Amino acid sequence: MIAPGRDEPVRVETIVVPDPGPGEAVVQIQACGVCHTDLHYKQGGINDEFPFLLGHEAAGVVESVGDGVTDVSPGDFVILNWRAVCGNCRACLRGRPWYCFDTHNATQKMTLTDGTELSPALGIGAFAEKTLVAAGQCTKVDPAVAPQVAGLLGCGVMAGIGAAINTGNVGRGDTVAVIGCGGVGDAAIAGANLAGAARIIAVDIDDRKLETARTMGATHTVNSKDTDPVEAIRELTGGFGADVVIEAVGRPETYKQAFYARDLAGTVVLVGVPTPQMKLELPLLDVFGRGGALKSSWYGDCLPSRDFPMLIDLHLQGRLNLEAFVTETIELTDVEKAFERMHHGDVLRSVVIL
Repeated sequence: MIAPGRDEPVRVETIVVPDPGPGEAVVQIQACGVCHTDLHYKQGGINDEFPFLLGHEAAGVVESVGDGVTDVSPGDFVILNWRAVCGNCRACLRGRPWYCFDTHNATQKMTLTDGTELSPALGIGAFAEKTLVAAGQCTKVDPAVAPQVAGLLGCGVMAGIGAAINTGNVGRGDTVAVIGCGGVGDAAIAGANLAGAARIIAVDIDDRKLETARTMGATHTVNSKDTDPVEAIRELTGGFGADVVIEAVGRPETYKQAFYARDLAGTVVLVGVPTPQMKLELPLLDVFGRGGALKSSWYGDCLPSRDFPMLIDLHLQGRLNLEAFVTETIELTDVEKAFERMHHGDVLRSVVIL
């Protein structure tokens, strides 16, 4: 499935996938979620390196590997990730590989049959029967999990869970507010619930999304179309504000709400993705006087080799309901319609089954 040009309809094409070179792997894709990032690629919001091979939130089976690959083997069931850590940069050498500054993708290019090179979305390109990736983008997990569930950890669900657990350090008994209850926000709610938060307040302008947030673990909901969310969150936390506020929208207005809805010395986590044009203005005295931490969470500060197997195990134990994020399963030819449903807020995730 490729995006041929800015805002042009996606189309199904035959692609050429080369044999894996050193450090590379070819993966047979079994399922791939339809993510907002794919829509951003299609619209030219990431860059203009068309044509794009879309799809990145995927799981499948390793078909073949190139020279020097030891972490995965043909036949392994894997989740694909878009941040293969290098192991050699200053972050990796300091024992913080989730901040790796030199993540990498496959060196070779996939092409159309006429030789046109494709730009794989987030270095993956998984709206296809098979794709070529760097072997470090493959994380082996328990094959007992359904592919349509496993693949969601490749992007949105991991971003939300990680924002709560890894970046926000939500702990037992904490109060947490999540502003924006799409797929990432709901995953943050699920992560906070998993971490033992005592009170989880979901904030959105859509009552349908707030109802879904309750099924993910929210204990209270606030419709910010009708109610000041800062005042509502303070009222629900004894007048203090939440210990951790996760902003899953990526707008200056909602970020300010998150900033003022946290308790003194509380934490704000920005996981919503802003556009390059957005600006934020806050009184510096308020930043100083309220203390705490203002953090951004990129991919949930995850380390796939650590986090993916753990979360899959929790799911298989019945402690993390990943199926709840799958609204529908579709065929590859339905991706354009899935983008429309996503735009209208009708789905958490549409998942392509290949």
